[in-house]
Amino acid sequence: MSNIGLFFKLLLNSFKDLLPIIIVISFFQLVILQSMPSGVTSIVIGLVIVAIGLAIFMQGLEIGIFPIGESLAHEFAQKGSVFWLLLFAFLIGFSTTVAEPALIAIANKASLISQGRIDSEMLRITVALSVGFAIALGSYRIIVGHPIHYYIITGYILTVVLTNFVPPEIVGLAYDSGGVTTSTVTVPLVAALGIGLASSIKGRNPVIDGFGLIAFASLTPMIFVQLYGISVYSFAEPSTIHKPIQALAQTEIIKVDIFKNVKKIAYDLFLIVKDVMPILVVIFFFQYIIIKKALINLKKTMIGIGFVIIGLYAFIVGLEMGLFPIGESMALSLTQQENHFYIYLFGFMIGFSTTMAEPALLAIAQKVEEISSGQIKERVLRIAVAIGVATGISLGTYRIIYGDPIHYYIMAGYIVVIVLTYFSPRYIVPIAYDSGGVTTSTVTVPLVAALGLGLATNIENRSPLIDGFGLIAFASLFPMITVMLYAIINERTQQKE
Repeated sequence: MSNIGLFFKLLLNSFKDLLPIIIVISFFQLVILQSMPSGVTSIVIGLVIVAIGLAIFMQGLEIGIFPIGESLAHEFAQKGSVFWLLLFAFLIGFSTTVAEPALIAIANKASLISQGRIDSEMLRITVALSVGFAIALGSYRIIVGHPIHYYIITGYILTVVLTNFVPPEIVGLAYDSGGVTTSTVTVPLVAALGIGLASSIKGRNPVIDGFGLIAFASLTPMIFVQLYGISVYSFAEPSTIHKPIQALAQTEIIKVDIFKNVKKIAYDLFLIVKDVMPILVVIFFFQYIIIKKALINLKKTMIGIGFVIIGLYAFIVGLEMGLFPIGESMALSLTQQENHFYIYLFGFMIGFSTTMAEPALLAIAQKVEEISSGQIKERVLRIAVAIGVATGISLGTYRIIYGDPIHYYIMAGYIVVIVLTYFSPRYIVPIAYDSGGVTTSTVTVPLVAALGLGLATNIENRSPLIDGFGLIAFASLFPMITVMLYAIINERTQQKE
């Protein structure tokens, strides 16, 4: 397929990813609320920019970064030393997370709402360090062949214990941090590394051992961000300079300066280059210094990197024009309705529709069906995950409306996951754990986060910082439960037959 053909295919997929969201929002606006949102023109333009930016971004990954990352993963799985392999795993986890669009959006929101006490740059570095550590630890687990649930259950226990010492302002944000790390950039590279390792090491099973790295990358940020929150709220004072306010006021920048202020656009592009640069440094260092092989097509790779930078810039600009205003507008309108059922229904429909169209989940589900020789059906797995996400978001909106502490729900969910782990077929456990990490995408996260923050802002006696975050955590937790339940039911049905 030519580059132009690939772009139009990705653009079509981007609009297809946004279509379920548009249908759900249109239904609620026209049928339930019977009104049009304010600034609808700006929102529509923002959504179009999001789709185009995502398509350019994905094409850049396809032709520039993914081939190198997959090649390096294969090289190290075949002949790399343990030290260089673990260092590569750490640096890939760190560099892809720092550039993750969903994390950038959430970090900016957290900094704005906390009045600068939570520094967006430090939060992103903290999460990126945790993901780097997670990928290295998960790779080590594959090498030595340890069962994944020992690591995951230990992590859950540590997360719950830490929650008792963390300021309430940080709990929901910490739980959400685990859901925004594994998305467009991270999932394909991390999945390729895990499956490549398990396929290349004697005695390892790609299904049982190859999956699970994404689960590690979803768990450790919760621990690291809680530790960061304890430090920030114990020693730091609110900042008087709110950088995120400038970053989040993209709507005004676009309306006034996009054609006039070339310096502003150049500066914003420079910031994107700074975010993407760690990935490039890691990949080129290992390619030329450690592996000592020249790139097959350097020109094509550099064009792909340019697409990544331009696409990421357009995506973030469109995000602030389109998805955040929609989520906040819908949250405001729904809270003004006397019937809370509409809020729960909106959360369920948005969760289900966005998850069924999620590219990262589709990629993982297809790989699962392929490696399991059809034992696990791709579409059934996606439906099980989508039901989990929808249920989680609905329950999360219920928690915000009634003001319950989030950790009670999360702790109860972890207990269910731990119990189901011992009753589930062994092959499904790492896949179920990974399912929670691939559901919260660059499209879903901003909309769900805006819904939670909008509800917490407009409901009396709710704090956006304490109550507004957490919906992403619910969306990451419940798919693990529904996927394991699906596997248990499926296995027992087969046994009866």
